[in-house]
Amino acid sequence: MYRIRFHGRGGQGMKTASRILGSAFFLEGFEVQDAPRYGAERRGAPIFAYVRAARAAINERGIISRPDLVVVADDTLVPVPASGVLSGIGARTVLLINTTQNTSAWQQRLNISGPVITLPASAEVEDRADLPYIGATCAGAAARLVGVIARDTLAGAIRTELSALGAGVIDRNLENALQAYDIMQAHSGLVREGSMTSAIKYAHPDWADLPFDTARISAPTVFATANSVEVRTGLWRTLRPVVDYSRCNHCWWVCSTFCPDGAIAVDTDGKPVIDYDHCKGCMICVAQCPPHAIEAVSEEQAQRDTTTGETP
Repeated sequence: MYRIRFHGRGGQGMKTASRILGSAFFLEGFEVQDAPRYGAERRGAPIFAYVRAARAAINERGIISRPDLVVVADDTLVPVPASGVLSGIGARTVLLINTTQNTSAWQQRLNISGPVITLPASAEVEDRADLPYIGATCAGAAARLVGVIARDTLAGAIRTELSALGAGVIDRNLENALQAYDIMQAHSGLVREGSMTSAIKYAHPDWADLPFDTARISAPTVFATANSVEVRTGLWRTLRPVVDYSRCNHCWWVCSTFCPDGAIAVDTDGKPVIDYDHCKGCMICVAQCPPHAIEAVSEEQAQRDTTTGETP
């Protein structure tokens, strides 16, 4: 069975990538599972999607813990533990990264024994959630790496999955996917099928007994109120809203009311103050500000300006 994970950020098309690859496997006669895994995350939040494909019935369910191929659409996710990019990879797992860095740099940085392949990154964009057609690109590269999907089959899967988006969008996705498919020619068939899991040989896990804490101790970890401040959701952000106070009208209720996460407070002078630890970068405040006093700045540029002491 082939077990494949796609990792990216919300808005980069990882769900689409899994659907395209899953359809391509199906057209080649495989039994297939493909699904995304995410919750209420917004644009820019780490998500993943997975594909299973086998010639026999698939009895596994849930996330893939031992992948044969891991595809990373956004290399900034690799060092983020919560993204789970490196979870479960072994010596035979192929790691494909869309990046501007070379293969040797990643092998040295990650210190892993398995093969690492780099896919030449798309041109840099201000908002990394807007990496153009990266979902189809990743699907095309993955299709060549498994070595059992023909070029025409990949094209047919893209036309099927994207049929509702119009000829122009389909053509651009086809161009990027087939280019990635061709780039991976030297590595065709590198990804090998993992063994099927047998229920007969299933071994029950060892259980560890944990003493029960009183509700006053254990409840705050899940149920207590006012603990969301501990979750720094600003780490998801790819764009940062920045207020130009010379243009701000101090119409305090607009940006602070429309912010879905309550990350904009208003001081005693009516000036909006953004809590960047918990601002997810949805840019609703930018769209709602009447005098257009809030600007969207790339997070990379904002951090660079902060380091140099400049005002972003």
